[in-house]
Amino acid sequence: MRIATPTRTRAIIEEFGHRLRKSLGQNFLIDSNIVDNIIKGAGVTKEDVVLEVGPGIGSMTEILAEHAKEVIAVEIDKYLIPVLDHTLGHLENVTVIHEDILKLDLQALHTSRGLKEGQKFKVVANLPYYVTTPIIMSLLEGEAPVESITVMIQKEVADRILSKKDVKTYGALTVACNVHADVKEIMVVPPTVFIPRPKVASSVIHLEPKGSLVKEEDKKLFFAIVKDAFGKRRKTLLNSLSSGLLALSKDEVREALEQAEIDPKKRAENLSVEEFQHFMEKLQQIRKSDREQ
Repeated sequence: MRIATPTRTRAIIEEFGHRLRKSLGQNFLIDSNIVDNIIKGAGVTKEDVVLEVGPGIGSMTEILAEHAKEVIAVEIDKYLIPVLDHTLGHLENVTVIHEDILKLDLQALHTSRGLKEGQKFKVVANLPYYVTTPIIMSLLEGEAPVESITVMIQKEVADRILSKKDVKTYGALTVACNVHADVKEIMVVPPTVFIPRPKVASSVIHLEPKGSLVKEEDKKLFFAIVKDAFGKRRKTLLNSLSSGLLALSKDEVREALEQAEIDPKKRAENLSVEEFQHFMEKLQQIRKSDREQ
């Protein structure tokens, strides 16, 4: 019997007397069909090395092991390590690492596993709601050797990531993810397939990292502009960008918006990623011109 069933999950929890930790957002999957669909959406094959974040009691790990060449499961909860030894110890292609994924050197891990040049991890995870954004952004923004990211997250957060401009859910997180990756939704998952049941629905999304639209040396300025624009999202761009942390003057904001052919009366939610980039480039040109005069 697979782990991802109500009967087996409850038996494992009771056998080890595991106390579910709300602080770690522990909700275990009890529907193996959902797991199968997540793995299918991730495109896992026998050629892949999968990096799983937060394996819990191994519900998804054991099924990943059926499809992948190797699975590296990173679990932060020390009390789950003996549980995972019990549920996954017989699987030769599974390695469990007790570590915080945000502190793990993925480049060093990649080297230590002897992956071929050009081969990258496929990340698959049922992410705790409280740490969703930091994990996704660390995987996208760093130089981690990641081919794709398939994660189950709170639907509300997924809606923000998948949002389009001119919609209320469109925000800084939308822009940040879409600068780095192509994103799509695989499926919506109801609360009933977890123990314990979360109060809200979840969503599985798939991110394919791409060459960043913003140059490395420009990222600090770009994201500062995005943060200022959405920091006062009900204000016009002219007002939000001239009263933010960048301390831009209204004159230079107005000039950069005009050169970028962006209406200064628009708000942050009305701008695409490309328009934010275009504004930044015009602002840089204006600043350079001012320095040279």
